[in-house]
Amino acid sequence: MKATARAHPIQGLVKYHGLRDAELRYPYHDSISVATAPAETVTTVEFDPELDESTYVVDGEELTGEAADRVERVLDRVRTIAEDPAVEAPVKLVSENSMPTNVGLGSSSSGFAAAAMAAVEAAGLDLSRPEISTIARRGSASAARSVTGGFSDLRAGTTDEDCRSTRIESPLEDDLRIVVGIVPAYKETGWAHEEATQSHLWQSRLAHVHDQLAAMRQALREGDFETAFEVTERDTLSLAATTMTGPEAWIYWQPETLEIFETVRGLREEGVPVYFSTDTGATVYVNTRTEHVDEVEAAIADLGVETRVWEAGGPATMLPETEALF
Repeated sequence: MKATARAHPIQGLVKYHGLRDAELRYPYHDSISVATAPAETVTTVEFDPELDESTYVVDGEELTGEAADRVERVLDRVRTIAEDPAVEAPVKLVSENSMPTNVGLGSSSSGFAAAAMAAVEAAGLDLSRPEISTIARRGSASAARSVTGGFSDLRAGTTDEDCRSTRIESPLEDDLRIVVGIVPAYKETGWAHEEATQSHLWQSRLAHVHDQLAAMRQALREGDFETAFEVTERDTLSLAATTMTGPEAWIYWQPETLEIFETVRGLREEGVPVYFSTDTGATVYVNTRTEHVDEVEAAIADLGVETRVWEAGGPATMLPETEALF
């Protein structure tokens, strides 16, 4: 009972902070993202009765503590749905990322999405991607959107029927290019979810985020690049404000982050359609159109920042046995 899956990480467009239920990963409000390719996580899962205990290895390091517990939540949900004694066996999970982790590039989203896809397949289940998204969500709410890929919308709720991810079809999918300015400052997202809800700005964010979500859905469906990514840029600032005004007053951004912001705004004043975005971290997504990507990448690289050029990625997929990691 072994399977291998691939998933792309996500860039949050209208992001979420705060979890109504930390175990089941129910967020307080909806969130929208775009999967980013060719960045990927590949994960192999095997239910093996010959093992003495389960092991979970990511990029060569065995997971322990909370990270291992989150993998267990995903696997336990698969076991519950499968109702097959064979999936009660210990699990060997091996995962590899093609991008840096813990720098704000959404590696947890692709990690748990690939783990959920592979575990579902290994358990012999036949589920739709929205259904698999509810399993991946138990590891990371963002992983739900990585499962469905493209532009995806995770609805908030308190059951698996209403808290799942679905695709938003958009003509922007082919034209979007993402210049990633990698600023390698280590970060942890988990604590930020607790911090944000204690900010004096938290209720203000909840009051306006629904307008952001509605504007984003409409812009994506209509192919309105400027509106979609202006909303993304503003949502970045809103989310950061709640993080920076929590009890620990965390500031994830680095000087290079702010330099990229200023460069993006300078390019926009010159007529280039370009907008910045960050998730929880110092690394910056710079969103532009295909015809401007070379100019934008050159401007970011001139700052001395490592760059990568990505595009919208598809949903999580299964891989053949020949691509298994063990």
